[in-house]
Amino acid sequence: MTLILALIPANTPLTANGDGASFDLGASATRTFLCSMQISTQIEQESVEISVWGSADGVTWGPKPLLIMPQRFYKGETQMVLDVSQQPDVRLIRARWKLFRWGRVTPHPMFVLGFTATEIPAFANQPATARP
Repeated sequence: MTLILALIPANTPLTANGDGASFDLGASATRTFLCSMQISTQIEQESVEISVWGSADGVTWGPKPLLIMPQRFYKGETQMVLDVSQQPDVRLIRARWKLFRWGRVTPHPMFVLGFTATEIPAFANQPATARP
């Protein structure tokens, strides 16, 4: 069974910086995920930056993110791989977003987006075998 985490549920309006809910990685067999950010609505002269943070206890979220998605300005999809297989102390992950607006002061920044982490199955992580 493939684990899919909706770190920011689809079609969520974001108007200020914030943090998403935390998700336990205990059910993940590979601890490797394809992270997808899908922006469906935005206004001009703004950008969004999403990062993924890890924690052992759900209280302390570490000094730096596990993954920073490229800063985006327009609608569309962006994907990156998050691999925490070599970090056994990371038990929980959550998304954090920062919105930036320049030029015209109003309205405030506004994006409608979703951000998911879909587990990459174990067989996809295996190196190709040589064929005779």
